[in-house]
Amino acid sequence: MEPTAAPAQKPKPSAADLDQDHSKVQHGKGRVGSLENPEVYDNVPGRVIPILEREFDDFDTEAGSFMRGEQGEDQFIGFRLKQGVYGQRQADAQMIRVKLPLGGITPEQMDAFASVIEKWVPLRKGHITTRQNIQMHHVPLPDAAQLIRELGEADLSSREGCGNTMRNVTGDPYAGVAADEPFDITPYATAYVRYFVRHPTTQLMPRKFKTAFTASDEDRAMTGIHDLGFIPKIRDGVRGVEVVVGGGTSIMPRIAPSLYEFVELDNGDYLRVAEAVVRIFDRQDWLRPNRARARIKVLVDKIGIDAFRELVDAELEGEWLDERDFDLERLVLEHDESEHAPAPPLAAGSPNGDRSEFDRFVEANVHAQRQEGFNALVVKVTRGDLTPEQLRGLGRVMREFTGGYARTSVEQNLVLRWVRDEALYDVWERLAELGLGDAGADEITDVISCPGTDSCKLGITSSMGLNRAIQERIEAMGITDPLTRRVQIKMSGCPNGCGQHHIGNIGFYGASLKVGGRQVPAYIPHVGGQGIGGVVYGQRLKARLPAKRVPEAVERWLRLYEGEREGGSETFNEFVERVGTGRFEAEVNDLTMPVEFSLETMGEFIDWSRSEPYKVERGEGECAV
Repeated sequence: MEPTAAPAQKPKPSAADLDQDHSKVQHGKGRVGSLENPEVYDNVPGRVIPILEREFDDFDTEAGSFMRGEQGEDQFIGFRLKQGVYGQRQADAQMIRVKLPLGGITPEQMDAFASVIEKWVPLRKGHITTRQNIQMHHVPLPDAAQLIRELGEADLSSREGCGNTMRNVTGDPYAGVAADEPFDITPYATAYVRYFVRHPTTQLMPRKFKTAFTASDEDRAMTGIHDLGFIPKIRDGVRGVEVVVGGGTSIMPRIAPSLYEFVELDNGDYLRVAEAVVRIFDRQDWLRPNRARARIKVLVDKIGIDAFRELVDAELEGEWLDERDFDLERLVLEHDESEHAPAPPLAAGSPNGDRSEFDRFVEANVHAQRQEGFNALVVKVTRGDLTPEQLRGLGRVMREFTGGYARTSVEQNLVLRWVRDEALYDVWERLAELGLGDAGADEITDVISCPGTDSCKLGITSSMGLNRAIQERIEAMGITDPLTRRVQIKMSGCPNGCGQHHIGNIGFYGASLKVGGRQVPAYIPHVGGQGIGGVVYGQRLKARLPAKRVPEAVERWLRLYEGEREGGSETFNEFVERVGTGRFEAEVNDLTMPVEFSLETMGEFIDWSRSEPYKVERGEGECAV
């Protein structure tokens, strides 16, 4: 058979074809200490974002005006979102998202979270997100102003936690202690945060903008799924970064391509490039009408990375650069953690008798630092939720056994750093007393999900309820196989990517089924995804599983993998690639069959963690407002 010619590729539009507002005035941030920029920087981890008292007063004023009926929701919502206060599906309830740049948090801030949660958060928990924030849900609006003001006293900021702004800048929680890093990226990432928070150009972009700084080529910060990412490099003794742009998950998953292979750090060039990128993004008027697709990945995908690079090159020739100050000396957070490392304990604890649980914890949760004798210890936080008692207890552990602060992770866990070898058993005992001593961090029992219909307006299904059900099923399986333990399961309550289901080895997003006149909660599965080590998007299966059957499907796929993999080293993703998605679909074909409604099958018409019949109730998410 003669080969057929591939269909002709439609040429990509050029920059000249874009609807850009070239006349838009894009001011800089202003000189530090001026009225336009009254920020004062404090070089203490956890205090990256300067706190401005005036902003709390402004929030009090605007919220009061809204509650008195002096302004409408349409007018108030933009202001509220920039302050990190997000409306929920429940009437008169707010989610407050507090930014932790690079995940950094101090013991005093743990105590502050515990205090405000006890006072104003009905669910009595804080939630670590997949972007290293801490969120609190179901907060009444009159209490929100008091909550963020009290957190501000602990140098915690919700500024630009929501809205079409520069969102939390995430990072590798092992930066500064990782054996594979060329240098510590932390000071440069903190300078980036300080440069862009409250920056005029990033207050009302076409859509939100997410940035990640990773510590090494292993890319534990998953720069590939971000709007802008930085990967550290050294060239001829000069510190720099590879810059990637245009990644993202959701309805149009894209892996960020490389914009520049090497951009210098110490001379501020990476800030110049970053501002050029956001200036270009901010001027794309054609993106603004369709908010669901108004991300920079759409622009990069439309014109291609080479044409986008030409735009950036041209932007870097502009006169606006003369008005900016890219001096890093005033921006970086210089903090030598080794100076705050704990002294050797006078009397170190050790297992007495059976040490299997402790050994398993060390195997799974403890990673040796590049500094000899010290460790980064991962606290497995189930579903990312921490109670006030756990927050305070963790603060005590941090004071006694670490270098003074911790970092949250994209896996919704907490990484304690600078833990001495001799102190590992004592720390494990303290964590166990708090209900946080479980082994298996970042493994198969450490299931990741977004809040779903627990609070999100966009939620279709109870992803947190499914998370609990899958974790219970996996724990009941008693998995001991090391390769199976490495499988990561992630889920979202809708097609958007908050639970990062696209990059799970097994991933799910919420959907629904119709059976007769009734609705059934369901999930669309993906297999073969990967985040850390290089982003790979999972392959979507041609299957729609009722929510109550998903744990059974997960068990079948895991048993399939264990029973049919080749040799002793074939990973789950390699197995997926070899056998194909059809094999996975066939394994659960009977589970996708609709069920007739009856007293015996009524449970399938009720979502996980719910008691009433399921129906889709989806509002407009404020992340696209």
